[in-house]
Amino acid sequence: MDKIKEIVANINEGTPKPVYFLMGDEPYYIDKISKYIADNVLTEDEKGFNQMVLYGKETSVDEVISNAKRFPMMAQYQVVIVKEAQHLSRNIENFSSYVENPQPTTILVICYKYKKLDKRKKLYKTVQKNGELFESKKLYENQVSDWIRRTLGGRKRKISPKAGMLLVEFLGTDLSKISNELDKLALVVPETTEITPEVIEQHIGFSKDFNNFELKKAIGEKNVGKATQIINYFSQNPKDNPFVVTVTLLNTFFTQLLKYHGLNDHSPGNVAKVLGINPYFVNEFTVAAKNYPMKSVSRIISSLRQLDLKGKGVGANNISQADLLKELLIKIV
Repeated sequence: MDKIKEIVANINEGTPKPVYFLMGDEPYYIDKISKYIADNVLTEDEKGFNQMVLYGKETSVDEVISNAKRFPMMAQYQVVIVKEAQHLSRNIENFSSYVENPQPTTILVICYKYKKLDKRKKLYKTVQKNGELFESKKLYENQVSDWIRRTLGGRKRKISPKAGMLLVEFLGTDLSKISNELDKLALVVPETTEITPEVIEQHIGFSKDFNNFELKKAIGEKNVGKATQIINYFSQNPKDNPFVVTVTLLNTFFTQLLKYHGLNDHSPGNVAKVLGINPYFVNEFTVAAKNYPMKSVSRIISSLRQLDLKGKGVGANNISQADLLKELLIKIV
């Protein structure tokens, strides 16, 4: 991200901002930026007297400001980092007076996770004027695979599109969790080896054959035998394969398939762009469209919504996951 590169460049050039307000729904980048500042502004000898970490649950805005107004000891700057600052949200606007006239020898970093400042209020405008305001936005599921590819590319490593999707399926969109797993893979997989589903199965423990990704593909191909095998595996391992995740993924797939049917241009590039998918997976929709005409897709989406409610206990009395999965397969194929 350009903004992150700009922040890092300013720090490396010795021209940091006096206030960094890091906010938003994706904690990964907030943690990354605050850690970079903590690791790189001061030397190890300077940190003892000049670097302080406060926590929103255990401090107040007034206490943070009081510490921020101190002068550094035998260093150019002092660094004050406020973690979990969202717990100060009721009084967060009280930072405005400090940000209007910040201590030039202090670098104040406020980590405001899962929340955002009101753009109409004074603090937002003051930070924009006198500091650095960074919003860390949550990535959509269809963006995470590209993020994985780019992250590994920065480490001179490659991952197959299918392996990237597999990671997203099992780890969700939590970038911190995904990053931790990528770190583990980097330790055991040689740089010259592409990360494939087989590599993920071996080192992380996900099944490359029995997962929602393969179920979606089998259903798209109307491969009832393979789909039945996967559903039986899910029934035997319900904790590792929650029904709500399966039905949500299939609902997304058939909603995308409905869009596919409505396209005039079915070229791979256009399909990938409109559906928000990697071009590698376009052929799955080409195959599925032949097996499921538009009318069938509409019916399936309606059935999946009903099954989703059943899976959440609405209109179903203690129905087992095995029975839900069987019904799901019947309703679709």
